Amino acid sequence: MAQSQQKTNAGRFFEDYAVGQTLVHAVPRTVSGGERALYHALYPARHALYSSDTFAQSCGLPCSPIDDLAAFHLVFGKTVPDVSLNAVANLGYAEGRWLKPVYPGDTLRAVSEVIGVKQNSNGKTGVVWVRTRGLNETGETVLEYVRWVMVRKRDPQAPAPETVVPELAAAVAPDQLAIPEGMEFEDYDFALAGEAHRWGDYEIGERIDHVDGVTIEEAEHMMATRLWQNTAKVHFDLSVRPEGRLIYGGHVISMARALSFNGLANAQMIVGLNAGAHANPCFAGDTVKAWSEVLDKAETSAPGVGAIRLRLVATKGGAPFDLRGADGKYLPHVLLDLDYWALMPM
Repeated sequence: MAQSQQKTNAGRFFEDYAVGQTLVHAVPRTVSGGERALYHALYPARHALYSSDTFAQSCGLPCSPIDDLAAFHLVFGKTVPDVSLNAVANLGYAEGRWLKPVYPGDTLRAVSEVIGVKQNSNGKTGVVWVRTRGLNETGETVLEYVRWVMVRKRDPQAPAPETVVPELAAAVAPDQLAIPEGMEFEDYDFALAGEAHRWGDYEIGERIDHVDGVTIEEAEHMMATRLWQNTAKVHFDLSVRPEGRLIYGGHVISMARALSFNGLANAQMIVGLNAGAHANPCFAGDTVKAWSEVLDKAETSAPGVGAIRLRLVATKGGAPFDLRGADGKYLPHVLLDLDYWALMPM
């Protein structure tokens, strides 16, 4: 009997990446209202623009889009088998922009370009930078972002590639933010949105304790990760991580964003991702809470629409607003430090 050829995918290791590579990710996914229902079941998501067709239409959109982070997770999940299946950790994000809303019926796919590589001093791992684009069925880019991951080497003795570290913007400039076609907030209904606070009510430097908390459940985080078709072993397989299945970082992002509704109900649409760090691991049983800091504000060309730059911090205990210790490192209770732009009525 002939021996079977290897047909399974063990994932890429650090030495498999080279600057300039294009990675075309499987599998295209047609989005339906089911994504919205499951997203809202998994997180306490209540932003009106993503909950109601009539509210979205009053803001100039044809119907309610899929939640911005649901679209992000759908695109992100497609990249995992090619980018982070053998990753030790997802290290950061930059230059993220949501360029077009994603509506039920859209079909999303993803393509990434390798833009940087750097072997670590231990010789066992290296850092890979990729720029990922999520495309719809007509080839339009609906979102794009850079992320970098620490990836294991297959062979520690393999020679190190030439180091290339990309230069990345510290933040997306306000004039680079994409406002959805037709969006306007001149007839915005604050009562239906859930809060009266508008763009002008927030001051740079202001901090907001979002008060509420949610305890992470094992089954829910695995359901969420499967929903995004994220195949990273550390989220499912205890033989890979005996100390506990690691909660997908995007699950923490979405939970914190949903919790931020209490105090930021009118920060309706995320349009820019400036930076992000998963500061410490999250496991089932951790209770996630969140606080935000206003970092910047900007006007836009859309009627009644302002942009607000926010730091969103997720924690598993500790006092609100405590972020780093005297050594400059994140405190052990900090899970997430995310810097993003959102659209808000003026």
